[in-house]
Amino acid sequence: MRLVPAVLAFSLAVPALAQAPAMPQFNTSAPIFFMKDLSNGMVLADKDADKPMPPASMGKMMTVYVAFDMLSRGEAKLGQTVTVRPETWTKWHSQGSTMFLSVNEQVSVENLLHGIITLSGNDACVTLGEGLGGTEDQYVALMNRAAAKMGLKGSHFANTNGWPDPGETVTARDLATIAERTIRDFPQLYAKFYKDTAFTWGKTLGKGDDITQANRNPLLGRVAGADGLKTGHTDEAGYGFTGSAVQDGRRLVMVIAGLKSFNERIAQSVDFMQWGYRAWGPVPLARAGVVVGRAPVWLGQASDVGLTGATDLAVTAPRGYGATRKVTLIYDGPVKAPIAKGQHVADLVVTTPGLPTARLPLVAAEAVERAGGFARIGSAFRALLGGK
Repeated sequence: MRLVPAVLAFSLAVPALAQAPAMPQFNTSAPIFFMKDLSNGMVLADKDADKPMPPASMGKMMTVYVAFDMLSRGEAKLGQTVTVRPETWTKWHSQGSTMFLSVNEQVSVENLLHGIITLSGNDACVTLGEGLGGTEDQYVALMNRAAAKMGLKGSHFANTNGWPDPGETVTARDLATIAERTIRDFPQLYAKFYKDTAFTWGKTLGKGDDITQANRNPLLGRVAGADGLKTGHTDEAGYGFTGSAVQDGRRLVMVIAGLKSFNERIAQSVDFMQWGYRAWGPVPLARAGVVVGRAPVWLGQASDVGLTGATDLAVTAPRGYGATRKVTLIYDGPVKAPIAKGQHVADLVVTTPGLPTARLPLVAAEAVERAGGFARIGSAFRALLGGK
């Protein structure tokens, strides 16, 4: 098997310009920022995105990711309860953000996740880690294992809640990857937990009134389609935010860090996400279901398989930008049968002068069953002879 590039023979009908306009620039006081369009993988903005920095509470996204993974594999259940240890309460009931858990309280995994995602509770993070990992340290080991599997290059976790620790660092690019993987790997859990604007837990001293706290996500209610993810703040890290929104099928993920105040984080986060939609727009390539190419099949009942987008295929470009684009089909081929309809088997790589490269996933347009014995021999000979 080998990666096979092939230039596709279909027109994008995009006019060429004698001179491309200047690339959009996001103006901000933030020392670190990053934005990615998940619809095609294009990076729209990047400043020091690989510079190590303290995660603050944005590190809690990895705490949540590991919990989502355990839930999806049946290793944990939303309804199972965890006991708040007295030692955990003593250390974390008044350290930074809190869910207002009580000593020896029985709390479900579902409510602890609300306490982490919506309330940013440090006590909720440690309690969840102890309940699902046995100890916080063992849970942190799972977080670092997940980071390695994601291919994160500049991140290492030392605790579950992002509390300042010299051994804990992340990068803006890695935070965006954690956000992307959370959205892609666990769409139902993401939709269930990340969009809540407030959550009620705990009682006030004296009167015993319910305590309701608002989600600090600065995009919710301010940017259309916003539904995640996590703010962070420590004296060392400053104010930061990892966020996402989806508009007209385009999902953006943004990270901004090192801001000086709570209000600056609100303003800059909203401006950044709105800039992503205002300054950049989609350039359609092909509708979902349209076959844009074919790939040879190894040991199948058919000699090749049609390739199409599971959703509409588009790249992202500055508004009003036109240029000649090179479109290349990449697959690990020949593709081995059996192949299921809708299976990811290739990528469409779109290169545009002056713009980031886009990589769009392509799926099989039809199923291809594995061939019988004699047919497999013929297929093997055809592959060895270059498909002749």
